[in-house]
Parts: sequence; C-alpha cells; structure tokens
Amino acid sequence: MPIRDRYPAGVPCWVDTEQPDAEAGRDFYGGLFGWQLEDVAPPQAPGHYFQASIDGGTVAAIGSAPNGTTSAAWTTYIAVESVDETTAKVRAAGGTVVAEPSDVSEAGRVASFTDPEGVAFSVWQANRHIGAQVVNVPGSWNWSSLSARDPEAAQRFYGEVFGWEFLPTDMDGSVMVRRPGYGDYLETIDPGVKARQKAGGAPDGFTDCIAWLDPLKADEQPGWNVTFTVPDADAAAARAAELGAQILAGPFDVPWQRLVVIRDPQGAHLTLSQFKPPA
Repeated sequence: MPIRDRYPAGVPCWVDTEQPDAEAGRDFYGGLFGWQLEDVAPPQAPGHYFQASIDGGTVAAIGSAPNGTTSAAWTTYIAVESVDETTAKVRAAGGTVVAEPSDVSEAGRVASFTDPEGVAFSVWQANRHIGAQVVNVPGSWNWSSLSARDPEAAQRFYGEVFGWEFLPTDMDGSVMVRRPGYGDYLETIDPGVKARQKAGGAPDGFTDCIAWLDPLKADEQPGWNVTFTVPDADAAAARAAELGAQILAGPFDVPWQRLVVIRDPQGAHLTLSQFKPPA
C-alpha cells in the first residue's frame, strides 16, 4: 500500500483517541499493534500526544484527555479545504460546533462538532500534517463507520456538509458512503486499483467508498466507529485481552473479513479486522 501524501476534501484522513492516562494508552496500543510512538506535544503542553507510526509512516495518535474525563474514545477526522467554511456548513445543516476552528502549530487547522444526533467528529485542514500516511495494512486504520439512529437524517446532514453520496448494499442494511472522484485519486497513487477491485468482486462504486453508514443495533449508541487491520483476528483478540481489553464480540466472520470488537482498558471501542477473501 503506497504512502499517502494527501487526502481529497471530504475523505476521512485521521483518527486519534483521547485517554485519561495517555501513557497507559501508549503502552496498550503499542503492545497490540506494534506501533512506534513519539510524543509530539509541545514541551509546554499540559498533556501528551503520542503519534503512532509503522515503518516511518503515521497511522494514528493517542492523546491526553482533558482533566476530569473518565473514559476514552476514538475520533475520526475528515479532510476539508477550509475548516472555517465547513464550520458554517455544519451550523447551517443543524450540527453543533464543539470547538471553533483553530490552528495546531504548523500541522494544520482543526474544528470539532457533533451532528444532529449528537455524534462527535472533527475536520482537518492539512498543512504539514496530512493525516494517516499508512492505511489498510496490519496495525493501521482501515476505515471508519457511522452508526446512526436515523440513517436518512444522517445522509442529509453529511451530504450537505461534505458532498457525500450514499449507496445501499445487501450487507445487513449497511450503506456505502461515497465521495465522487475518490477512486480517481486512488488511481494516481496506486495505478490499477480500480481494475483490481472490480476483478476481486467489489460492488459498483466501491472505489469511491470512503466510509460506511450502519443501522443502529438495539444495544448501541450512535457514533463514529474505527476499524484497524490485523493479520489474525483470533490472535489479536487474545493479545488485546492479555493487555487488559474487554472482548465485546467475536471473533466472527462476515463477507471478506473476520472481525473482533473490543473495549480498550480505558473504555474506547474499536474493531479489529482480518481480511478474508472468499476461497
């Protein structure tokens, strides 16, 4: 998988987790995924920001949660050309601004929101930090999916803000989230990807897929969920449990994947995915 050098606007580009004990979070995820971790927070910062990498390419980060926070969570960031213009679109579409646009040193510009169902997400206007350079390989971020109580309302909101299109599938009600033209970008960094995906049985429009919209299960809360690739879901589940995580579901098979859902020792949920194409 080639190193990413940019993300088109409207494409999820980064994930991080705020943890009450960031150093413990560093140890857990470093032990689970084999990440190399570097604290890139400024010396005067009140907490840590451990940036994770694989073979020199950034994959995710673990930061210190604000004082008083008792549980951890993962956040998905979506690339935009202008954080300020996107903030106006979020307000107009019925979302809530949680953190106004601000600069993060020379890395980029950020803002944080909740959608009309109260689901948290952030946007990123890249400068020196483009987001995850390494994706879809073992130990790296694979995708983010949105579980929504009202999928039609979610489609209206995110469509207005990011120009996303939505294509129903036959996979348990999941809806493919597409950013038109994304496949053209992928072709520039990975020539032949469209043909390979088609030959592998991918559904029409899959090359433009940037996320998934899933119906809310009875015991779930609305939210953006993150999935990381692992080489062996069963081994990853065992390792996560050894490091103090709770196994919430699996390992279990779905088309093309073997999955396990975990809660890390500080409360953040995530999914681990082993790629398993049909025989």
